[in-house]
Amino acid sequence: MTLDVRTGPDGLDRCAWVGDDTEYGRYHDEEWGRPLHGDRALFEKMCLEGFQAGLSWITILRKRPRFREVFAGFEPAAIAAFGDDDIARLMADAGIIRNRLKIEATISNARLMLDLEPGELDAFLWSFAPASRARPSSFAEVPATTAESDAMSKALKKRGFRFVGSTTMYALMQSAGMVDDHVDGCWRAV
Repeated sequence: MTLDVRTGPDGLDRCAWVGDDTEYGRYHDEEWGRPLHGDRALFEKMCLEGFQAGLSWITILRKRPRFREVFAGFEPAAIAAFGDDDIARLMADAGIIRNRLKIEATISNARLMLDLEPGELDAFLWSFAPASRARPSSFAEVPATTAESDAMSKALKKRGFRFVGSTTMYALMQSAGMVDDHVDGCWRAV
């Protein structure tokens, strides 16, 4: 076993980034790297990855229930109607990441969602998923960006979306299962 895999209390070998955190373990086992579809689900993931920029994912994961509550379940039509009072309310909420630019980007991105046909975001994002890629044998082989995440970021920015840089979009690709970066030896890598 490599340093990139760690045996959990349940005896399962997992990607070492999970550590001993139960919530991280659940996320790793049940969500990360599993194909995610649906406009609302992918919109939520895109927003949360944007909030994560510069922070650790566990911070976002622990705050995700509150994010879902204050951002109307990430329903784009509801968020698109947010105004200045909502921004002030969100900026005062210690249960989320209180970054005005990220909050405003989420609202702006929700408004852009209203111009899309049902299923369009799903199909658009998944169109950037690579056909196949070798599983990494270590985290040293996991890139921060790829040509596909660069292209996804550029295309989203061209449509007016914000907080969708290439590194953030690669993290989205990982979490939404567009790429599978579970390292060799992880029980999810079989």
